[in-house]
Amino acid sequence: MVTNAPVIDIDREAFWHDPYPTLAHLRASAPVAYVPQLNATLLTRRGDIWTCEKNTAVFSSEQPEGLMTRLMGQNMMRKDGAAHQAERAAIFPSTSPRTVRDIWLAQFQAAATSILDALAPQGRADLVSDYALPLAAEALKAITGLTNMSAAEMDRVSQGMIDGCANYAGDPQVEAHCHACTASIDRHIDARIAEIDARPDASLLSVQRRAGLEDAQVRANIKLAISGGQNEPRDAIAGTIWALLTHPEALNAIQTGHATWRDGFEEYARWISPIGMSPRRIAQPFTLHGTTLEPGDMAFLMFGAANRDPACFADPERFDLTQNRSKSIPFGAGPHFCAGAWAARALIAEVALPMAFARLPRLRLDPDHAAVFGGWAFRGPLSIHVQWDAP
Repeated sequence: MVTNAPVIDIDREAFWHDPYPTLAHLRASAPVAYVPQLNATLLTRRGDIWTCEKNTAVFSSEQPEGLMTRLMGQNMMRKDGAAHQAERAAIFPSTSPRTVRDIWLAQFQAAATSILDALAPQGRADLVSDYALPLAAEALKAITGLTNMSAAEMDRVSQGMIDGCANYAGDPQVEAHCHACTASIDRHIDARIAEIDARPDASLLSVQRRAGLEDAQVRANIKLAISGGQNEPRDAIAGTIWALLTHPEALNAIQTGHATWRDGFEEYARWISPIGMSPRRIAQPFTLHGTTLEPGDMAFLMFGAANRDPACFADPERFDLTQNRSKSIPFGAGPHFCAGAWAARALIAEVALPMAFARLPRLRLDPDHAAVFGGWAFRGPLSIHVQWDAP
């Protein structure tokens, strides 16, 4: 264990509701600090995270006893070096910029059209549950190949795995629910294999099987895709719309052509960091800011702190489309840069945002229901109620 790191206690509940004040304190006064409530050492400065994430000899993704590995199997995110690169290459045909442009984009647009057709006459909705959730799920069903899974079940199993992987308190009910969710995914994979082998496509299930990956690898990587590919786009779709509605000057800049929908999404991703943290196992002794990390220690790379680092951003606590985001790392850095980044950008910036504002006239927040956010390892809105002028 770390022996000379500053020990910083946190209020777990307050941290879940709003992690940014604690992260700012750590970043300024204890950039490498052991937090007993998380049983990990937190790195909170952007420069340190940018460098250390690439140093896989020390900050290893291989975590045999980690929550993700135990609950979901050893997916490519929990591998380094040649093993990681081989699996990343195997899935690339499903998530490449060309595949997103030529195959998935039209399916994203069709799903958004169908959802908005049903929503438009209603005049009100919860953006999270009524728009972002089903749109993210329909996109993910196509990409994974699990077209036999309902949107509600896709969201349920994703959230169950997310909760399991963030279950640092060791709640047995959370763990049991996570196992039930991964079992559901396995059943849906089983039901699709014969058809997907007979009629190969660009889905993750199909391209991995054609690449010859072992069955356990295929399943673990599909679970990985679901654990991140549902909740993060869901939260970013609803959250970016909320950010634009609460910052009308930013929305006006986009609608008048002075900024883009992608600017809106990427500034939200910097400001909120839907992926707030990535864990690493220390593989060999390493000293940073006078603190020596020892083999076996757990280190959390806190993207939610890095993306608000005042050393890198002029006004980091504000949502500002004019901000220089060149040092933002919402998708991570180095060899584990998010493989789904191109699909996420297309779904959110090219489809979900422009289509919502085009189809829902005078879209606005419901004054009777405040938006509710939560989370620190994964952060996003729990509900965002909106209204618009129904036809």
